[in-house]
Amino acid sequence: MSAAYVVGDCWTMTRRELAHWARQPVQVLVGLVFPVMMLLMFGYLVGGGRSVDGDYVDFLVPGMLTLTMVFGLEGTMTAVTQDLNKGVIDRFRAMPMTDGAVLVGRAAADMLQSAVGLLVMVGVGYAIGWRADRGLGNTLGALGLLLLLRFAMLWIGIFLGLVAGRAELVQAVQILVWPIGFLSNAFASPDSMPGWLGTLVQWNPMSATATAVRDLFGGPGGEPGHVWTAVVWPLALVAVFFPLAVRRFGRLGK
Repeated sequence: MSAAYVVGDCWTMTRRELAHWARQPVQVLVGLVFPVMMLLMFGYLVGGGRSVDGDYVDFLVPGMLTLTMVFGLEGTMTAVTQDLNKGVIDRFRAMPMTDGAVLVGRAAADMLQSAVGLLVMVGVGYAIGWRADRGLGNTLGALGLLLLLRFAMLWIGIFLGLVAGRAELVQAVQILVWPIGFLSNAFASPDSMPGWLGTLVQWNPMSATATAVRDLFGGPGGEPGHVWTAVVWPLALVAVFFPLAVRRFGRLGK
């Protein structure tokens, strides 16, 4: 099977997912607006900047960018389970198509949507006074780390969607995503937490990415040396969940 054939199949599946944007504009809009509301709420209503040196907005915005890359996991799961329940994936698997093209198309479309959402959040951050102060190169590096985390989370969502098989089970995952997302340094420094809780927060892959991007953006809460941790964690997650998702997809119907 030629590389061009494989790329063509994956691009066809990506276009299919992108076509859903035009047919479901409200869902896309909600996905973009929700993290903006979270940022404004914590920035102006809830946030207190406990144990944060400097402007809390400069601490909060990178944390919210990181949290945005984690939220939406249930959207990926819902899309996968809907395709399973409607028999769409079974139809695709019966076609002369590259194995895994459906999954790659799903991931590629979600990554494009995530990139758009990330740019929207960056724009809102600039509007409320946040700035990236360490140059274009570091800024692009920080955005790359955020998208790498998102890529890892997408494959977790795809695998869990294939395992769940039913949209009802997605609600259980939604209940878990929120505590995991908030059990990080997105909103507060681990120094302000009890010792055992601060330790858990520091081991959260989200915290590694948030700390690294804060350092690259030049904001409070950043620590040099966390970039490699922010790279290794997502790559390790992809190394686990990508083959699991492909294997699960190949066993559907057996």
